[in-house]
Amino acid sequence: MRLKTLVLVRSTRTRVLGWFLLIVAVALGVNLVAVEESLQARARAAVAAELEHEVVKFREYAKTAVDETTGRPFSSARELLKKYLTHAVPEADEALFSVVDGQAGHRTRNPVPIRLDQRPDVVATASAATEPLIRTVQTADGDAVYAVVPVKTETKSPKAALVIVQYTARSMAEVASIVRLLAVASIAALALAAVISWFVAGRILAPLRQVRRTAETISESDLTQRIDIAPDARDDVARLAHTFNGMLDRLESAFRTQRAFLDDAAHELRTPLTVIRGHLELMGDDPAERIETTALLLDEIVGMNRLVDDLLVLAAAERPDFLNVGDVDLTDLVVGVVARASALAPRRWRIASTTETIVLADRQRLTQALMQLVSNAVRFTEDDDRLSLGSYLEDGWVVLTVADTGRGVPAELKESIFMRFHRGSRSGGESTGLGLAIVRSIAEAHRGEATVTDTPGGGATFSVRFPARWRPTGRRSGADDEGAAAGSGPEPEPEAERQAAARGERV
Repeated sequence: MRLKTLVLVRSTRTRVLGWFLLIVAVALGVNLVAVEESLQARARAAVAAELEHEVVKFREYAKTAVDETTGRPFSSARELLKKYLTHAVPEADEALFSVVDGQAGHRTRNPVPIRLDQRPDVVATASAATEPLIRTVQTADGDAVYAVVPVKTETKSPKAALVIVQYTARSMAEVASIVRLLAVASIAALALAAVISWFVAGRILAPLRQVRRTAETISESDLTQRIDIAPDARDDVARLAHTFNGMLDRLESAFRTQRAFLDDAAHELRTPLTVIRGHLELMGDDPAERIETTALLLDEIVGMNRLVDDLLVLAAAERPDFLNVGDVDLTDLVVGVVARASALAPRRWRIASTTETIVLADRQRLTQALMQLVSNAVRFTEDDDRLSLGSYLEDGWVVLTVADTGRGVPAELKESIFMRFHRGSRSGGESTGLGLAIVRSIAEAHRGEATVTDTPGGGATFSVRFPARWRPTGRRSGADDEGAAAGSGPEPEPEAERQAAARGERV
């Protein structure tokens, strides 16, 4: 399991790194190609602009040039071109030559990589041109771009043209050098991105490693380990860690409940089982003794059955389906409990107060809690004592009360009386010690609490309090997350809503 989880985390980290580097490599490659195309286009545009500049210079010269011997414009295209080429100063990687009557004529004397005036195809194209044109030819030293400018004079003269050549090898070499530099920089950036992304992926996937380590430390005897999560973490991995911690909370709660159930059952059932076994072993053949022993054993079995039922209720209180929530009319709830409880014993039964309010709760569980409180009160009161049931709203809380005028609860027992198997001075022989624990579980399932106070004039008042508005989440308040925390207390109740509740409207 450990190796599988570790391989999974590493594989995930590698895949994340691989996809990230693939995306970065594609982006850098596209950028490199775009930069190269852009630089080459700018180089070609610069060549074309230089050619057009030279054409304009020649045309301006041809308009104003005069023959020094006659003082008049040149009548011969050959002489005009010769004169221009003699004084022309070409740029670097540039050459000019003339073509007259299909033959290459004069040219500038600067050194050039390849002489196009010696290429027949170029000379033929220039000789046949009747309009200015631009052509590109391939040479051993790279591409060369040339412009042909036909020359005409006022008098009849041989057909002539000026050829302006731009060699692109150097500019393209500069472009290639820049692209190579960018390629090296891109590779370095890709390597740096690989290192950074490996580190970042490790940080992002760190909760997964914590999940693995936490899972390894979990055993049936220790479910307290949790994943540490940064308070400001909001990504998917952090949410996964939150979910995993929530799962551990539920598992711990389930194991704790199961262990408590087993411990309680083993502890409480040991005595009646011992009693039953002892009486069976000692039971003789006398019919009267058999009848007496059988009655005693049946009484023990009934007590064991009641104990198991109470333990099952407490175990179910930890489950999401413990409550069956619906609309509960508090007046009907109290009146119904009094009607049932009045048959338990002859007491002075009364309804202290009721509020005609409908709340969201589990009617059956609230009835069960009130009946437990009533049963408890009956055991510790006499026939002339008063038992009062009531309900009211207090600052957004629903309060259900069972008050008696009996013996009361000593102050030192008020904190522990709701614990499991607690039997204090109010306990009787019929009690399993689980009734008040069940009441507390039902109250906590409603996001509330169970309390006990003294009744004015003597006696005890048991109360079940829970918010008038709460969100059932199916989890106990002790293991709630932020959603349950929001429902752990009552929301502020505006005055208008209090008045509506008093009229019996839905809260």
